[in-house]
Amino acid sequence: MEVDEMPKPKGGMEGWNTYLAKNLTYPKAAREAKVEGTVIATFVVDEKGEVSNVEILRGIGGGCDEEVMRLVKESPKWTPGKKDGEIVKVRMRLPIRFKL
Repeated sequence: MEVDEMPKPKGGMEGWNTYLAKNLTYPKAAREAKVEGTVIATFVVDEKGEVSNVEILRGIGGGCDEEVMRLVKESPKWTPGKKDGEIVKVRMRLPIRFKL
């Protein structure tokens, strides 16, 4: 569904990047195996700003996929999306990069 306003994480994308910087743990197995890349997660932000239905669309292994799932599930509430002025449920797609 096309929406007029996409959901936003608390503090906007800058807030999201701060959240990631504070909470992302590079998995030991991935670091030791020198695993790098981008994990793409999909999830739904509902009308209350809650995150649900977290799935990994593209993973890189080494524990990175599970770490992204944990981060997204534990993220603070989002500002919900809107369509024609109404608050609606929106499926999101978000890349999270792992680089040594």
